[in-house]
Amino acid sequence: MKVTKFCFLKKILFTCFISLLLSCKEENKLSIPPAKPLETNTIKYAKGFTVEKSNSGISTITITSPWPNAESAFTYALVPRDILATVTLNKDAYDAIVTIPVERLVVTSTTHIPALGVDEKLIAFPDTKYISSQRTRKRIESGDIKELGNNESLNTEMVIELHPDLVVGFSISSQNKAYETIQRSHIPVVYNGDWTEETPLGKAEWIKFFAPFFQKEKEAELIFSDIEKSYVEAKVLAKTADKKPNVISGALYKDVWYTPGGKSWAAQFLKDANANYLWEDTEETGSLSLSWEAVLEAGQHSDFWIGPAQFTSYQNLEEGSLHYKQFDAYKSKKVFTFAKTKGATGGLLYYELAPQRPDIVLKDLIHILHPELLPDYQPYFFKPLD
Repeated sequence: MKVTKFCFLKKILFTCFISLLLSCKEENKLSIPPAKPLETNTIKYAKGFTVEKSNSGISTITITSPWPNAESAFTYALVPRDILATVTLNKDAYDAIVTIPVERLVVTSTTHIPALGVDEKLIAFPDTKYISSQRTRKRIESGDIKELGNNESLNTEMVIELHPDLVVGFSISSQNKAYETIQRSHIPVVYNGDWTEETPLGKAEWIKFFAPFFQKEKEAELIFSDIEKSYVEAKVLAKTADKKPNVISGALYKDVWYTPGGKSWAAQFLKDANANYLWEDTEETGSLSLSWEAVLEAGQHSDFWIGPAQFTSYQNLEEGSLHYKQFDAYKSKKVFTFAKTKGATGGLLYYELAPQRPDIVLKDLIHILHPELLPDYQPYFFKPLD
């Protein structure tokens, strides 16, 4: 009887010891509730994402606009490498969990990566011909950055073989089998939705989305602050102009004239440059589809024609359609395009760099529309047609 009691007592003590031991181990294992952030990054213009940082150092990024009219948000947890072993997260609460700083990166659209000075992390990209950064082009030519085909038919086998720490994806809808395949291989995929922003500074502020993946938040704040200051100063300068010129934009494609909607990124540039864009009161955030007759009726006597699609010369315009010759801007040689400013491999720098440097775009337009305000300025993106 005494032996039985002794054995029973030993079992209780042993059980208590094991429970205490496990308890101590669990105390060293952090369970991070995402709902109690230590700080929230100040996002002033961008509407498509938020960043929160917990007191453990884990960042939570929520993407609310990965593509137009997205019905659900995406939430990502960014866990510092040095605390990874001490952290447990509810995987079901996140669309991806990413170890930071990211060392091996794949992106599928041009991003703020060069601005953050982390382009050496890039290991693959679709359509590398569209990258114009000199440093990155050297890495492409040396084979350090692999070609992944194009975004519509991404080479998923190569991505999986490279096994990056992160893939930053670009999609126009929730249907993307390539990204699903990559995620099933335990490679985190996050969406870049900067292209859905409707304002120039909103797009530029997505540098604050990329920064936490590389623990570069302070650098991003400084970079964006400089861009914001430059943009706001240019906008204030534009308002001092004596005249507000009338402007048309776009061009014909298969008998339809596509021009920026009034709530679009391009229309906001013209508004901030103190121009009267003829369709600035429309509600579209993308393009308007108009007949050439409607554009002629409204804009035949406009002072300027900004952004005539892919055309780079007046001869190109004339070859494209004789209708163009009826516009005063054509007759007075006041047509300006970004299609002449190309990278080393033919990619249009406007699509690659303008979202990151809206202040340069705005100064280009001010110089064109109000030359007296920036007389010595040399335009970077927008140039007169040949």
